[in-house]
Amino acid sequence: MLYPVQNDKRNRLDLSGIWDFQTDPDHVGETEGWAQGLSGEIRPMAVPGSWNEQYADLFNYLDLSWYVRKTYVPRSWQGQRVMIRVGSAPYYAEVYVNGTKVGSHEGGHLPFEFDITDQVKWDEENTVAVSVENNLSPQRVPSGNMDSAIGAFASYPKTTYDFFPFAGLHRPVWLYSVPQRHIQDVRVVTDLQGSDGVVRVKVNANAGTGRLDLGDVGADLSFENGVAEAELRVPNARFWSDKDPFLYDLHVRTEDDHYSLKVGIRTVAVEGGKILLNGEPVKLNGFGRHEDFIASGKGLNLPLLVKDYQLMRWTGANAYRTSHYPYSEEEMMLADQEGFLIIDEIPAVSLNFENEENVAARLRMCQQQIDELVARDKNHPSVVMWCVANEPMPGNLKLAGAGTKEDYQNDPTAERGEVFLNTLVRQAKDLDSTRPVTIVGLMGGPTAWLAETDVICINRYWGWYVLEAGQSPIQKMA
Repeated sequence: MLYPVQNDKRNRLDLSGIWDFQTDPDHVGETEGWAQGLSGEIRPMAVPGSWNEQYADLFNYLDLSWYVRKTYVPRSWQGQRVMIRVGSAPYYAEVYVNGTKVGSHEGGHLPFEFDITDQVKWDEENTVAVSVENNLSPQRVPSGNMDSAIGAFASYPKTTYDFFPFAGLHRPVWLYSVPQRHIQDVRVVTDLQGSDGVVRVKVNANAGTGRLDLGDVGADLSFENGVAEAELRVPNARFWSDKDPFLYDLHVRTEDDHYSLKVGIRTVAVEGGKILLNGEPVKLNGFGRHEDFIASGKGLNLPLLVKDYQLMRWTGANAYRTSHYPYSEEEMMLADQEGFLIIDEIPAVSLNFENEENVAARLRMCQQQIDELVARDKNHPSVVMWCVANEPMPGNLKLAGAGTKEDYQNDPTAERGEVFLNTLVRQAKDLDSTRPVTIVGLMGGPTAWLAETDVICINRYWGWYVLEAGQSPIQKMA
């Protein structure tokens, strides 16, 4: 999925700002026509931002709510395709334009968009409405309103994870336009050959011919069935790294369209027990982070991003993991620019495998999230690894155990979880063979769950969940 840009062929309009907002606990908004405008107890609500942090009485409210804003669409966009794009709206959202439902999306932290060309009114105001609900459910990812394998998580709201499930429009809502015949996707894969850089580009577009340009090198494109591929060789290339995050400007042009993006020429591999960046061992020093902040919740907070990156550099960090969900695209772009190495993670935190029905629903959602994450972040040089789950939970977690097959031979969730996690690892590798894939396991969890990963990550909690060999604080308190 391409990030909206403003250039000589494309336009974009950021709808960030103060929207009309109303809660809908009785789910009457659609039948009462709230998509055309709210009435009654309307509140101002900042977008992007979490509604939980903006009003005290909404802190624990996760049910259905409505956002509405009116806007003109520039007349100069006529003749182009007009799209609406929502950066993140956990967990389930429906989008309306001038009263017409144009689409829905399940899952938070990743963008979605719809073509609204036929719904746009020219020379008058348009009404954009988004309904959002973030109710916790055992069949959602991440899950809620169910028991946790770690009984200490007696939280409210009742999650299986230890962070707050903020709700709302967390990232910008864009209107943007593209030509009728436009570039739909660009995929960039880089390689090194001696001191030269190799940039392989695949372009999807409903076009006939086109052109690639990267610095002083370029290549013509010829589309067949909507796809064109080309290879650029950059002599004496400046390779992207955490110490020298140099970015090239790649321009893709067709007869009618133009799209540009930043490209970092680099390779990532795992060999001999080491992670290699551009063929050299690299150590990832850094953090597991969160997007949460006072007032904005999980809403995009650009000053905070800049501040965080400077603080991380001050500590000597060069890496972080997007614990435990995909962070904003703006953050990925900043990481490209600043030279941070990112383990990019879907929201599959504290997965449980207690029954076939719930597991099947979660697997479907995890697979969708992997598809969407790779589609969004595949071109970022900062993304050096995919993570398909954080701390998946067997039914009887052996916190102080070794996690062997013998430890879990009588646990039916162990085999179920192994099949589930192997499916996700293989899917990520099929979608992108250029990056390692990992799972972040929990101490004492089944080691078999990590067998197909390229890098083994394990969270250990000595002195936290485990006081001494064979005994956890939870067991000791009991």
